[in-house]
Amino acid sequence: MIRAAITGVSSYVPEKVLTNFDLEKMVDTNDEWIVSRTGIRERHIAAENEASSDMAVKAIEKLLKETGTAATEIEAIIVATVTPDMMFPSTAALIQEKIGANRAWGYDLSGACSGFLFALKSGRSLIETGHKKVIVVGVDTMSAILDYTDRNTCILFGDGAGAVLLEPTEDENFGIIDEILRVDGTGAEALFQRAGGSRRPASHETVDAREHFIYQDGKTVFKRASTDMANVSLEVLEKNHVKGEDVGIFIPHQANKRIIDVAARKAGFREDQVLLNIDKYGNTTAATIPLGLDEVVKEGRIKAGDLVLFAAFGAGYTWGSTLLRYGPEKKA
Repeated sequence: MIRAAITGVSSYVPEKVLTNFDLEKMVDTNDEWIVSRTGIRERHIAAENEASSDMAVKAIEKLLKETGTAATEIEAIIVATVTPDMMFPSTAALIQEKIGANRAWGYDLSGACSGFLFALKSGRSLIETGHKKVIVVGVDTMSAILDYTDRNTCILFGDGAGAVLLEPTEDENFGIIDEILRVDGTGAEALFQRAGGSRRPASHETVDAREHFIYQDGKTVFKRASTDMANVSLEVLEKNHVKGEDVGIFIPHQANKRIIDVAARKAGFREDQVLLNIDKYGNTTAATIPLGLDEVVKEGRIKAGDLVLFAAFGAGYTWGSTLLRYGPEKKA
């Protein structure tokens, strides 16, 4: 049986850092309040004219170098993002041209904070049906759609990109084992960007009403996220007869430390099994999971063959969990 294996991972965050103390000068908030309620201390913000495709390209170029892969070997590029460079053409097309992947096709996928898991499922399917090298990217430039006068949202998000290389393997010690993915459109009014689509195209009215920025009902999202991330994580483990203690690392979506703590506790994970890096990056939406994976790999917290569990929850509502054995890693 052919499995899709993650043979490499890399990431990129912009140089500019926006700390909680910087935000104190911009909006009515303070470092203690932000840290106690979210766990965030700083976040990276894209430079002027730095868009999602630019960040994705930097992550991918590192990935190609680290795995000794030529851009011309890539057959497909799947981009999870809610902040594309533009409505069309796709960010995948822009990336394809920038890296010189002249044999690749690709597309964008909008799954909000669960987008990377949705894109990973798509990439897995391509590998299992004949593709040899697929890049899956999670990238978002959240600063582009943040209202920095709204202290409920501007403190939460940062910018970044993460990318993985998928390749086929017949070795059962590696590869994506299973995933459970869900969507519930009743949550549409709890977390959204009201204007900019076909229902409310950009106009003086929508701009004046600040409808092109993020809106979030934090309490409602918190309750659903902490419960659903835990439940779906347990579900995919039980379905595959895996005990929580056997998981090498649990990489949850980095939206809020309290959500992560609740979800990890409900799912039965020890503190040392859980990745927590929200303090450094904030919520980078589709980028949080590949950013986290890159961090634990580079730090040596997991090795090839270890069980890894991803979990995410985002706007839609969307949520899901993916179970895999990491590796085998390729070296340039």
